[in-house]
Amino acid sequence: MTPSATAKHIPRGFSFSSAACGLKKSGLDLGLLVSETPAVAAAMFTRNQVVAAPVLASQVHLRQSRNRMRGIIVNSGNANCCTGSGGVAAAAATTLKVARELDKLHPTQILVCSTGVIGLPLRVEKILKAVPDLVRARSGKATAFTQFTRAIMTTDTRPKWAAVNCRIGGKAVRILGCCKGAGMIQPNMATMLAFLATDVAISPSLLSQALRGAVAGTFNAITVDGDTSTNDTVAILANGESGARRITSENADFKAFHRALENVCRTLALKIVEDGEGAQRVIEIEVRGAPSDRAATHIARTIANSPLVKTALAGADPNWGRILAAAGRAGVPFDFELVDIKLAGILVCRRGGEHPFSEHVAHKKMLAKYVPIVVEMHSGKGTARMWTCDFTGEYVNINASYRT
Repeated sequence: MTPSATAKHIPRGFSFSSAACGLKKSGLDLGLLVSETPAVAAAMFTRNQVVAAPVLASQVHLRQSRNRMRGIIVNSGNANCCTGSGGVAAAAATTLKVARELDKLHPTQILVCSTGVIGLPLRVEKILKAVPDLVRARSGKATAFTQFTRAIMTTDTRPKWAAVNCRIGGKAVRILGCCKGAGMIQPNMATMLAFLATDVAISPSLLSQALRGAVAGTFNAITVDGDTSTNDTVAILANGESGARRITSENADFKAFHRALENVCRTLALKIVEDGEGAQRVIEIEVRGAPSDRAATHIARTIANSPLVKTALAGADPNWGRILAAAGRAGVPFDFELVDIKLAGILVCRRGGEHPFSEHVAHKKMLAKYVPIVVEMHSGKGTARMWTCDFTGEYVNINASYRT
């Protein structure tokens, strides 16, 4: 069971609230994250060509506010995607309502996010009715954050959050994050929805740089099913309330903050994989000795998304031939007769052919919750690491009835 956040995890100057406004049949479905003082912001969004209305609205708001934000409003239960002009109007109305309730702000100081079923009109009147109480109920207490993490869930089986502290000039800086995601996971930019809050003082350009760097090897290195969402968003607000000196260059302070942010993002990314729809185990795929890092990434992602590889892993079947075959269709030229593969720490393939091993021992090791796969290409210096999960019948059951 995931432990709850405590007061020591909450960055200074941030508050949270949540509500059940009726978008879902039951439970919390509306969350609000607020910086009580002006904050700099950075965000990354989906690269899917089908883009949800809240993504478009948030992109515009970031530009118009010059990356200065006060809050994020997020609903679950409806993606507000493929909803035409009505969806755009709903996103605009939501940010306007929140901004007015929060000290009569300009709506461009609010980011808006949605997650849930695609194509259904958003019953925005339910959100607008709930906003005043949502704003008044906000709190900096850990319990309020815990409820926020639950309000953003869809098919997730548990809330996902992480926190790390670092020191800047002798002062403690807090970074707190949460995310939702269990299916439709191949970020290709960020993740399904992820929200990060920190009391660090930093310039907007360096905050954006730190976020992009942290995302590259974490949220952009996971896949559950190879599908990129229409609503993917990762956003970070930094309000400077820690009292630590402001980060204005790529110095030691920036590096310390970047490492801490990357730790939070990695923890969140792995929690998404662990909670993959129907998943039994996490699979780490490491490709070494590829022609380049980019080639290694293509190979690792192709293996991670192979249904045949993922179903073999579900059955703890040491079918290394599926791994090599997936690598071969990644579009990267290599000599397969140079490839070695280790599965759960056991050498199963040597120079493109089977290396003698005990199927029984390999099967037992593959029943673990965490299974590493190492593919040594012997074709260069490129490396990459991806995380995925196995495919079980439960994944089909969940997605066969998602809308109904």
